[in-house]
Amino acid sequence: MLQFPAWKMTLVVVICIIGALYAVPNFLKTEISENWPNFAPGKRVSLGLDLQGGSYLLLKVDLDVVIEEYLEEISTEVRKKLRKARIGYSKLGASEASVSVNIRKKEDFPESKELLTNIDLKSEVEFGSNGFVKISPLDEALEERKLLALQQSIEIVRRRIDETGVREPTIQRQGNDRILVQLPGVDDPDRIKALLGQTAKMVFRLVDVSKSVNEALATKVPSGSELLAPLMDSASEPSLYLVKKRVMVSGEHLIDAQASFQDGQPVVSFRFDTNGSKRFGKVTSENVNRPFAIILDDKVISAPVIREPILGGSGIISGSFTVKTANDLALLLRAGALPAPLTVLEERTVGPGLGFDSIEAGKLASIIGLCLVIVFMVVAYGLFGFFANLALFFNIVIILGALSALQATLTLPGIAGIVLTIGMAVDANVLIFERIREEVLLGRTPISAIDAGYKRALTTIIDSNLTTLFAAICLYSFGSGPIKGFAVTLAIGILTSMFTSIMLTRFLIVLWLRGKRPSAVPL
Repeated sequence: MLQFPAWKMTLVVVICIIGALYAVPNFLKTEISENWPNFAPGKRVSLGLDLQGGSYLLLKVDLDVVIEEYLEEISTEVRKKLRKARIGYSKLGASEASVSVNIRKKEDFPESKELLTNIDLKSEVEFGSNGFVKISPLDEALEERKLLALQQSIEIVRRRIDETGVREPTIQRQGNDRILVQLPGVDDPDRIKALLGQTAKMVFRLVDVSKSVNEALATKVPSGSELLAPLMDSASEPSLYLVKKRVMVSGEHLIDAQASFQDGQPVVSFRFDTNGSKRFGKVTSENVNRPFAIILDDKVISAPVIREPILGGSGIISGSFTVKTANDLALLLRAGALPAPLTVLEERTVGPGLGFDSIEAGKLASIIGLCLVIVFMVVAYGLFGFFANLALFFNIVIILGALSALQATLTLPGIAGIVLTIGMAVDANVLIFERIREEVLLGRTPISAIDAGYKRALTTIIDSNLTTLFAAICLYSFGSGPIKGFAVTLAIGILTSMFTSIMLTRFLIVLWLRGKRPSAVPL
């Protein structure tokens, strides 16, 4: 027992000191922790939605739009192939999860069949005797598209929220078409809803100058063009724009967007990738002195006239922006476009008062539990009980330090996990001390009894804690929200309690044995 290596003793001391350093900022005022030296840990435990208040949003991804776009891709490919082969067709369109087209001339049937048989590898193609062709995507292809769109939506929602500076948001899939968003510390979800409510698909299209807007309204919109409203209502902006449907440059080539100022007015500067730069340079070179519409979600942001070719792959979006709208637009462009629109199904705002009451209740429960454990251990085991209580104190400190270092989110169930580990933390010591008592009753010397007690109890302690740790891992892997919060604190508490009960109490007992050389065990 006395053979406790110096490196183990050093390790115990170092871990306790590091845990205390990471835990200290949680007990300091905010102003003090903010002025903490840079070399010292300054992170606090992150509180969840149920503790510090915030916003809860349940979003639905409109996956029907994804399927429509998939069918439109197939329709476009069919149109390209038939036009390239100079095959006449009619009634090309999508309906009921399929694309259909009629081949006009009978003599074109064989060639069209050859062209369209493998138009989409994940679709079934049916050919009728009268030139009718039906292309139906397989169920697994549709489900794959939906799943990919949902995953992309979650990632883009995460990027947009991260750009707002919200700390420790919870963003996770719920069901087949829903996204759960929890935003701790956000009292007003309006801005978040506005950012998430935009698909943010930006495209660059030429303005149709063949007719004026009034002429198009009075007669007919030219083929290949459409009328679009401006993004922001302003006296300086037209009420409608007549723009070409053909997309010249897509926003998917954007790699950066930042809000800035030009001539004292807020603007958004953007930058393309290599392919986007080439396309943008070609379009601006071929259309000098023509208006070029910048469109976001089918609304025109602005339509500046191309004065000269833009070859650098960057540009500026100007309009009736405020600083806030310019920042939000830049944020949306940086985060990327959503594959499908999002709809808010449910929203709740949790006030900080509820969280404060929960924290106070958790503190009270922890204090009461801690006091009861301390009294019991001292009464039942005397000096060794005091050592166990000291280890218990460091156990709580190390838990707080670990939560701060990992920036794990502490939730209300997480507080319950901490309270639970307070009781569990001394369980290992109880097993050890009872084994030592049994060895003393058998007539062993103090050192021999303590050594045998630790050896006999070690296997039981490891087995019991490992099974609980496995349960915590399963809860974290398969649970969500509050369940994960409970699992995190439980897992951390199990690891720290094993360290303090096996290593720290043994360290304290070894120091006592070396100093006192007792003739009897104080149990």
